[in-house]
Amino acid sequence: MASYPADLTARRRPAAAYRLYGESAEAGRWAYRDADRDPGETAAFEARHPDPLDRMTAVARRDPEESAPTETARARLAGLRETASVQAGRPIHWHHVRDRVEHTDEDASDGELFCAGLALVGLALLGFAALRIVTFVRW
Repeated sequence: MASYPADLTARRRPAAAYRLYGESAEAGRWAYRDADRDPGETAAFEARHPDPLDRMTAVARRDPEESAPTETARARLAGLRETASVQAGRPIHWHHVRDRVEHTDEDASDGELFCAGLALVGLALLGFAALRIVTFVRW
């Protein structure tokens, strides 16, 4: 969907698929900008993401709502951004969401690198201990 952010038809397909599997919160996420979205699905999506900034992240919008393809989508995205701004106590823009996602990804990769390094050190110590045991037994 990132390749075609203005194509609401591309967002309707995953919404329909999630609907088939009874995942109303995910269907609500993908249909959030549609004029004919299901209010129950929207409520499920909002219940799963009660923080408006989390909802902005889940909606995965990166550019201002003015570039959305329909008036309905523009109004819903603007309402979501305004709600997040009120809760944060400062203006929130769609690029803040991108910054937040990129920051979260960096934090995760730092943790993964630390764990990988720790695992390598552990394996090296284990190998060194095994080598000492073999040397002792042969001696």
